[in-house]
Amino acid sequence: MTKPMQIDFVSDIACPWCVIGLRGLEQALHNMGDLVDVDLRFQPFELNPAMPPEGQDVAEHIQQKYGSTPEQSAANRAMIRDRAAETGFTMTMAPGSRIYNTFDAHRLLHWAGIEGRQKALKHILFALYFTDGRNPGDVDVLVTAAERAGLDGSAARDVIVSGRYADEVRADENLWRSQGVSAVPAVIINGKYLISGGQPAAVFEKALRSIAAET
Repeated sequence: MTKPMQIDFVSDIACPWCVIGLRGLEQALHNMGDLVDVDLRFQPFELNPAMPPEGQDVAEHIQQKYGSTPEQSAANRAMIRDRAAETGFTMTMAPGSRIYNTFDAHRLLHWAGIEGRQKALKHILFALYFTDGRNPGDVDVLVTAAERAGLDGSAARDVIVSGRYADEVRADENLWRSQGVSAVPAVIINGKYLISGGQPAAVFEKALRSIAAET
């Protein structure tokens, strides 16, 4: 018997572990076949809400935020690239890569959820940022992403330029923070089970099968 399951995937566009976690989760769900019928919703979280529009060099940002040396930062990027490659995702993260403000991307994702194209847009935004090095806060980049996801480009531009859904996104961010989410990805199952971090597919699958057996 197929079990209904709601999954809230709390994440940020500028979070590499969120890419790894999403792909691990999706592989786990594929492996489970028709055991569960999943309602997957992408929820907003900003790692750096005060990031200016021009962004910041990634290595510089990591050094300031976590105290990492350039060598430690480079080693960490290489490890993340390898983990992403294991999931089939190409993550460039080359020297000189920048981290950007993602609030407008989250507003666009909110709209895409209403239009039924949220998952497609999420994957495209990840690829544009991590693979192509594009700025996910740039209006034209966001319009391109929307069109690739099957959304109307002019409607997407209107959403971005108008500032629409800002209040809704802020409310959602505050909700998840109030529930204790302080790092991403945070994967909440049926509103009560939490799986944290960019886990491999096997970890997600084991947890999801256990949860499905309880419901």
